[in-house]
Amino acid sequence: QVQLVESGGGLVQPGGSLRLSCAASGIIFGIHPMGWYRQAPGKQREWVGGFYNGGRTDFADSAKGRFTISRDNARNTVYLQMNSLKPEDTAVYYCNTFVFPTEYWGQGTQVTVSS
Repeated sequence: QVQLVESGGGLVQPGGSLRLSCAASGIIFGIHPMGWYRQAPGKQREWVGGFYNGGRTDFADSAKGRFTISRDNARNTVYLQMNSLKPEDTAVYYCNTFVFPTEYWGQGTQVTVSS
């Protein structure tokens, strides 16, 4: 059974950094995609970035140059390193995967960027 558990959210000042973790079970890294999404209050959920075919990473324009993604295969964990955070990055962050024919989501972790 696929399970995704996010952690690492919190309150950070503008310009600061956070590293989110997504512990995954029931998937195979390198075969199943692992993505990060976020949802701000009153807004639709939006894609942030992730690992895709062949281990390729890709990011939304809002994340390029500030966010990176890495993974620890031994721990079945994917990390989202977020630097130079802005107030508009405030959202609940979710990790996501697709194991045909089902899409899976974690429970989310809150990130608040505020002074």
